[in-house]
Amino acid sequence: MRWYAFLLYPFALLYDLVTRIRNLFFDMGWLKSVPASMPTVVVGNLSVGGTGKTPMVEYLIRKFYKELKVATLSRGYGRKTKGFLQASKQVIPEEIGDEPFQIYQKFGNEISVCVGEDRINALEIIGSKTDSPELVILDDAYQHRYVKGDLTVLLTTYQQPFFSDYLLPMGRLRESRAGAKRADVVLITKCPDDISDLEKSRFEENASFWKRPDSPVLFSFISYGNPTPLFVYHRFSSKIILLTGLANDRTLVEFVEQKYELLDVIRYEDHHDYTSGDFSKIRGVYKQLAAQNPVVLTTEKDAVKVKSNAPKGFLEEIPIFVLPIELSFSADDELTLVQLIQQKVFKKGKS
Repeated sequence: MRWYAFLLYPFALLYDLVTRIRNLFFDMGWLKSVPASMPTVVVGNLSVGGTGKTPMVEYLIRKFYKELKVATLSRGYGRKTKGFLQASKQVIPEEIGDEPFQIYQKFGNEISVCVGEDRINALEIIGSKTDSPELVILDDAYQHRYVKGDLTVLLTTYQQPFFSDYLLPMGRLRESRAGAKRADVVLITKCPDDISDLEKSRFEENASFWKRPDSPVLFSFISYGNPTPLFVYHRFSSKIILLTGLANDRTLVEFVEQKYELLDVIRYEDHHDYTSGDFSKIRGVYKQLAAQNPVVLTTEKDAVKVKSNAPKGFLEEIPIFVLPIELSFSADDELTLVQLIQQKVFKKGKS
């Protein structure tokens, strides 16, 4: 926590009051939660980002899209459009948002990637289609209580778990820790590969004070793939200039430091819109370090923005590589998650 956070305590109390009243209205039925008409998994968090929602959504897609018709739905954070939109070959990141565009780039028309700030209306549109999905994944919808999903997955990071965090603006929580009681699964993300059973027990014990007794605590890991060229073929180098626009790049930086030689980090805020000035900065940093034959390494989310916003041919002389990312589980935790989905979600499709 920041050293001056105690000065923000009165504002955190006010924020807590507002969010508690809103949740109370939902709990009492004064604000209505509408059950989703299709089998639905909600993926979200209590904090303001950086918990690994997109890798979790992509994990669920990979797990089920070959057997079922799958759709994803989010509000499309940061997009410059409004209303319901479905991704197609003609859309750009600014129209549907970074993460939906990234998902569509990976899976194409194998799934339906949709955005809509009014989730109820968006689900009605999705369900009215002749090829309506058999599974809908609601991305970043933990606080969107107007729609009630069949299974709710709460994500929180190993590095900053919700039970050690504080409400905005003191910390990064969007609502009280007590909000964890709405979760069917608490998922600790970005765990180190060597996390011990003792550490897992400590996380389970701390989370148990806030979650429901029947909600399991599961642990997931980040797996990075082999870097691939963004524009044209270049030879890869282990000397890295890291380009990130993430809410929290700590895990990524640690991975790059362990596996490669990290020369510099060019950081931007989450959902940053890259401009010509940014591209000039990237080129400038590269030129300063060019004698070491580095490459620029960036995330999948940033790569789609860079490629979309850069003028044709611009930056192609610079070796820019994309680092794929996937989420993984232990065999036992994966089995627990899949069984919960079968019990709580797919039984709806058969009823």
